Amino acid sequence: MRVRDWKDVLSDVTESGADPDGWRAVAGHREEGLGEELFLGHPSVGVYELKTYAKNPLEVRGVGSRVARRIDDDIEPLLPRRGDGGDGGLFAVQSPPEDDEHAKSMATRLEETVKVHAEAPTTPEDFFTDLMDAVDSPAFGPMEYEFDGRPDRLDELTEEFADADALLNEDLEDLVDEDEVGRGFQ
Repeated sequence: MRVRDWKDVLSDVTESGADPDGWRAVAGHREEGLGEELFLGHPSVGVYELKTYAKNPLEVRGVGSRVARRIDDDIEPLLPRRGDGGDGGLFAVQSPPEDDEHAKSMATRLEETVKVHAEAPTTPEDFFTDLMDAVDSPAFGPMEYEFDGRPDRLDELTEEFADADALLNEDLEDLVDEDEVGRGFQ
């Protein structure tokens, strides 16, 4: 396992070429210490773990790694699926437009998508999927997230990948110490 900057790990996700709506995620506060943790999984790509914290209101720092090359039968139930019910939300990883032409094209597709859904009966999930397709989102899907806590699935994933989690915690704590952040912004 190779610990890397969290942005590099997200680049792997966006460049994976995997079916964008096959991604699933679980996130919440870190078990101990400052910041959040996130598990992203896709059946054909595997599972990534990210740990981040806000150095200041404008800068997020963190580490991450691929912790599994595939989603096996033990991991499958730990990642949310569409239609699971409950209070699950949705997430998306975005890539910026390549140039002005690409941005205009995305805006046009987005506008058309909104018009089509305004005129026809649709579900919120279908609308979200079509919006993500319109803006060329490389990864999106269902997410279980607790703003002020930790979902049970997050604890279970952390347990499943305990060795990787310990390494990521060490590297993140080194960043926090290096930035002298502690519990407040620097």
